[in-house]
Amino acid sequence: MPDMAAIENTYREPTYGNWRRPRKAGIGTLGGLATAGLFVGLIITVICLFVGGWFAGLIALFILGVVLAVVSVTDKHNKSVGERVFARLAFRSARRKKANIYRSGPLGLTPWGEFQLPGISAGSKLYEFTDSYGRPFALIHLPATAHYTVVFGTQPDGASLVDPEQIDAWVANWGGWLASLSNEPAVVAASVTVETAPDSGARLRREVESNIHDDAPAIAKAMLREALNTYPQGSATIRAWVALTFSAAARAGGKRRTPEEIARDLASRLPSLTERLESTGAGACAPLNAQELCEVVRVAYDPAAARLIDEAHYQGTPVDLDWGDVGPSAHQSNWDGYRHDSGHSVSWTMTGAPRGHILASALARLVAPHGEIARKRVTLLYRPIEAGRAAAIVESDQTSALTRASSTNRPTARALVDARAAQATAAEEAKGAGLVNFGMVVTATVLSARDLEDAVAVVEGNLGPSARLLLRRAYGSQDSAFAASLPLGLVLPKHLKVPEEIREAM
Repeated sequence: MPDMAAIENTYREPTYGNWRRPRKAGIGTLGGLATAGLFVGLIITVICLFVGGWFAGLIALFILGVVLAVVSVTDKHNKSVGERVFARLAFRSARRKKANIYRSGPLGLTPWGEFQLPGISAGSKLYEFTDSYGRPFALIHLPATAHYTVVFGTQPDGASLVDPEQIDAWVANWGGWLASLSNEPAVVAASVTVETAPDSGARLRREVESNIHDDAPAIAKAMLREALNTYPQGSATIRAWVALTFSAAARAGGKRRTPEEIARDLASRLPSLTERLESTGAGACAPLNAQELCEVVRVAYDPAAARLIDEAHYQGTPVDLDWGDVGPSAHQSNWDGYRHDSGHSVSWTMTGAPRGHILASALARLVAPHGEIARKRVTLLYRPIEAGRAAAIVESDQTSALTRASSTNRPTARALVDARAAQATAAEEAKGAGLVNFGMVVTATVLSARDLEDAVAVVEGNLGPSARLLLRRAYGSQDSAFAASLPLGLVLPKHLKVPEEIREAM
């Protein structure tokens, strides 16, 4: 008979890591475009030296040095001096034009008198169709980027009292699900949003009171009613959504499809997408209909409405919300915070993934409820890369990393580790692994401005470091980061004024 203790001790919890930010070939910390600018600047300096003498040459050299310092000197968040200055100037310009202030509704500035969503989601439209299983699903259309988004509601069971082997299977299936998105036609992005909020107790009351039998013992009824009065105090509810964003064109350069054409295409694909998603530990998964999605967005902008909506559902009163009713009646985006209806929010973006290796439970504390934060959303943003582009990206990154490591007789330890990581990534991609760009947005919302500093301290001093994440407050773009944390399928690089290709080259 085999020794069962020896078999049990053979299990080793797997670790995860090797996230990389591909770098362009260049000198030092300069990218390809900045390196080309360096050589052009040196040529101009030499010309000034021969034409205008030493004084003109020194001035040209000084200007070149200042320009290079602006684009190459970065902080721990990989933000250069030029990027920080540009963000500050852009926000000052928006504040001077009062573009950071929004008023809607009958007394607002919009001529149609609706509570339209603000900012980058202002032009969005909502439709509702039915898939091949007869389930209604909401379809968000953003004309500015020609994107359509479908949102799935999930009920994850969590990792409590679950065998480690089952968790490993969930993680593997999730990685396979993300990798399969690169083969899904017209998929451009995906996002996962986990929201924690106080539980009003209305759902518990509706569930318990609908199941109490008239002939039940009095002591049992008294116990249940006492639980109804005491349980909601200090309890929290956790909800999760997965959003998939599709391009209006079936292929690059193709004709843009109408919402009806997109809906016909998705109607037959949604059942298989939800079935595969359920195998990742997401639990029961189904697309949200238009009314459910409207409630999610409405509560995010006006947290005080959550209790009213729950009470309406408890009393059986239908809640009728349109897409023109879900936006805030007023908001003000500040440099480091966001004021919207009954809430005060602060959003952070991830600027650095965990270094080294982490366990599957790395984000457990970050997504768990916290007493200092009334409502918290953690949103993971994914952009799958096509298999053809992925191979070129990893090969280019491997070549650049090896060049940096071999360009000197004494390469740094970080350069050597970077080269080994680039080789490992290229090898995994060659074996069939998918390549995905990912990011994260964390939003903390409180109901009073007095609680805002405590919420900021919790995220920056506790939750972020516990997940080994490098989080940076979204200075100057709090309203956009707040919208990105919602399950709306917004693809942020498509809304940048500076093209993504130029930003990467710099």
